[in-house]
Amino acid sequence: MSNLFKYKISVIIVNYNVEYFLEQCLNSVRKALENVSGEVFVVDNNSIDGSVEMVAQKFPEVNLIANKDNRGFSKANNQAIELSSSEYILLLNPDTVVEEDTFKKVIEFMDEHPGAGGLGVRMLDGKGNFLPESKRGLPTPSVAFYKIFGLSRLFPKSKKFSQYHLGNLSEFETNEIDILSGAFMLMRKEALDKVGLLDEAFFMYGEDIDLSYRIQLGGYKNYYFPETRIIHYKGESTKKSSVNYVFVFYRAMVIFAEKHFSQKNAKLFSFLINCAIYFRAFLAILVRFVKRITLPIVDVLVLVVGLFAMTNYWKMDSIEFPVDIINYSIPAYLSIWMLSVLFVGGYDSPIKLMRFVKAPLIGTLIILVFYALLPKIWQFSRLYILIGSIWITIYYLISRIYLHFAIGNRFGLLTNKNKKFVVVGSEEEAKRVSEIIELTNSKIESIQFVSWFIFIKLMR
Repeated sequence: MSNLFKYKISVIIVNYNVEYFLEQCLNSVRKALENVSGEVFVVDNNSIDGSVEMVAQKFPEVNLIANKDNRGFSKANNQAIELSSSEYILLLNPDTVVEEDTFKKVIEFMDEHPGAGGLGVRMLDGKGNFLPESKRGLPTPSVAFYKIFGLSRLFPKSKKFSQYHLGNLSEFETNEIDILSGAFMLMRKEALDKVGLLDEAFFMYGEDIDLSYRIQLGGYKNYYFPETRIIHYKGESTKKSSVNYVFVFYRAMVIFAEKHFSQKNAKLFSFLINCAIYFRAFLAILVRFVKRITLPIVDVLVLVVGLFAMTNYWKMDSIEFPVDIINYSIPAYLSIWMLSVLFVGGYDSPIKLMRFVKAPLIGTLIILVFYALLPKIWQFSRLYILIGSIWITIYYLISRIYLHFAIGNRFGLLTNKNKKFVVVGSEEEAKRVSEIIELTNSKIESIQFVSWFIFIKLMR
């Protein structure tokens, strides 16, 4: 180790309201540092979940930096890097767990490869699945195009089309790569001194791509090293499928393009990114629409088959069921029953079986009212309406019970109600707390804000 450095490795973790994962991460880091000279920094971006208190109480050896505002990923990491005294700097996500020999192995590799400026490892999600972002290529306009429009997914092993995640390279072999993941980003301090720290123009996302590229521009190599692995509970601190995530991530890509690509390529990249944003938004709306109408369409098809099949009961008794009744009345009856189901919340979550008893009853009463007003020629059979109502009720009850046991999730009969939240405090604080609630709770009906002034006045 160079005399310039006090430690071999500085582990830097930026935290924002993920106390539970942070504790797991720090326990694994503490174990991994038993045979390695190192220091740990936790930079907290104004969490309100008790993270700071937990670190201070359970990990007194950690250098804790408690920011009074959310400074973003780049600024927070730079705060710790500037205070570090190690030969190697590791940026580590709080929602990760490292192996006991992870630090030992990666340091040995870096020591043996003096031309290495950065290193990433094999990452697995919480279920043990390999995370493809463990190894990535430079997101040039062509690479971005292949990813945005699905060609990389269609040809996951192609050297040309799968460059974003380097699908042609084995996840079990060490290789040179372009881009490291910010979840585990080991860098030589000497390289950082030469190329600079994280660009603070990136608030979140894209900063790892920018720094990885600058390390290469500085004459160093980046490596994917699968001889050790970490668990990365991807997406615990952010909703990665949200429209906001898509927008922030792709806008970060635009900043990167404008910084490093030629003006022509940057414009092309920006065009592709904007296409991607609208394309993903359109897909999200389309998927949501298809999900919402699929079940009602299936219900209509099954119910209409049943209602038309019931006309055979009269035909078996040699009673002719009028064609006009079949063509007009049955569709009208079904429409009223379906609207009744919709009206009582039959397609809302959670599923409540009593709604499917109430809805056909309401629909039947409406049908009978209109039935009484129809000309005699259209008044064919009240018995058919009664049997139809029973068929509707039985179908909905059986189908929803089946969906509960077969699929569950949003079809669960025991699903908890969406929750209502009231946040009391200053407007700025209430906004910040609301964001945390939205990140950590998916069952939200509403979030209301009450200022301290009004709250105190009401309590008097």
